[in-house]
Amino acid sequence: MTDPSIADGIERPLDRRVIALDRTIGMVVTALLALPSFVFVVFVAAVGASGGRALPVLASLALLGGWAAAAVALGTFTYLWPAVVYRHASYRVDAQGIEIRQGVYWRRILNIPRSRVQHTDVSQGPVERKYGLGTLVIYTAGTDHARVALSGLDYATAVRIRQHLLPGEASDAV
Repeated sequence: MTDPSIADGIERPLDRRVIALDRTIGMVVTALLALPSFVFVVFVAAVGASGGRALPVLASLALLGGWAAAAVALGTFTYLWPAVVYRHASYRVDAQGIEIRQGVYWRRILNIPRSRVQHTDVSQGPVERKYGLGTLVIYTAGTDHARVALSGLDYATAVRIRQHLLPGEASDAV
């Protein structure tokens, strides 16, 4: 038996909490990239400035300024980009299966009929768990797109979609 509130054929956006999740992950990655590069830049600047001449001191300051600009640009990008991705991602579940729409520049629409679904998983990493989100993974028959992941779903919604996609007694799935 299918859940009518899930398989209603309405195109739905991902959960809005995915924006905060992606921003958190992006800021962690930014910090992991910025800290070692800062240590390297400070080391290079210190070696360059140790000569006592004016040009190496100016070059060292320019290097530090360039690092700061790059770190701010990366931080700004990782803060703004998740909202853009969110606006271009959606899914629709109906009695026949699921349709997933993703992509900002290269858009992709995947239609997965229930008859092609072999099995499904719902996973939840530690950061996803903090935000109450999960990832639905659909494994299909065939080679192209044999594993399709839809992240950014409310965990309970992902479980309900998983239940809907699983073959039932009246299903034509193998």
